Order: sequence, then structure tokens, then C-alpha cells
Amino acid sequence: MPNTYTNLTYHIVFSTKKRRQFLSSSINTRLFPYIIGIAKNNDFKIISINGIEDHIHILLSIKPHQTLSKTIQLIKGNSSKWIHGTFPELQIFKWQEGYGAFTVSTSHISIIKNYIANQQYHHQKINFQDEYRAFIQKHNIDIDERYLF
Repeated sequence: MPNTYTNLTYHIVFSTKKRRQFLSSSINTRLFPYIIGIAKNNDFKIISINGIEDHIHILLSIKPHQTLSKTIQLIKGNSSKWIHGTFPELQIFKWQEGYGAFTVSTSHISIIKNYIANQQYHHQKINFQDEYRAFIQKHNIDIDERYLF
């Protein structure tokens, strides 16, 4: 689209189903580059990615013709299929059904990149549920407690 200029940057957070601790550092070392490959193959950009055993954070940028829900579907669907094919012992692996998506202004990209890079340290102090709830509150998102976790 000529003469269309956008900055559609999102901080995405999603967990494994029931927050099961499937994502060891040895799996993540291979999973994160795979997810970056999904982005390249589908013409969106992963700016930063990291996580711990039960969830991941992704800072990504999409183009105006791309929808966020389709982007997340591509990431979760393809990575889940890859995990099943690469790690036969993880056939029961699944991602949670939903996700958190938070817009990020250009002035905050370096802050979010730093936050994502320091997940292992950060989660020595706070668990996923408390972290996720804090994001929801910070962004003034109305939630239905029945479906939060």
C-alpha cells in the first residue's frame, strides 16, 4: 500500500496449557529461532523473544494488512506442530487457548526488549499469574475472571 506508514508493535504473552513447565532452556534455545523463522516466512518481524518453562513473551511488529489474531495463530499453530515433531516426548504439549497482546509505543520498545530479555531473573520474584494480572491491570483491560487462568 503506497503512502501507508504504520508502527504496529505488540508485546505478546501466552503460556503453555495449564502452565505446565514444558519449555526448558534447551527447548527454548531451538524454539525461539523457529518462531523467528515463522515470522520471516509470513512477513512480520520478531523484535524480541524470550520466556521460561511455562510461558513466552514476544515483541513483534506486523504490517497493516496482517491481523494480530492470525499472526498469533501462525506462531502458536506452527510452533506447536514443530514441538510435537521435534520432541516426541512432548506429544501432550499445547499452548493456552488465549493470549495477552499489549500495544507498545516506539519510545517504550527498548524498555520492553529489556523486560523480555530478563525473564529468568524477573520470574525469580513473580510468577506468571501475578505478572499477567499486572499487565491486564496496567493496560486497563476488563476481564472475566472465569477465563483468566
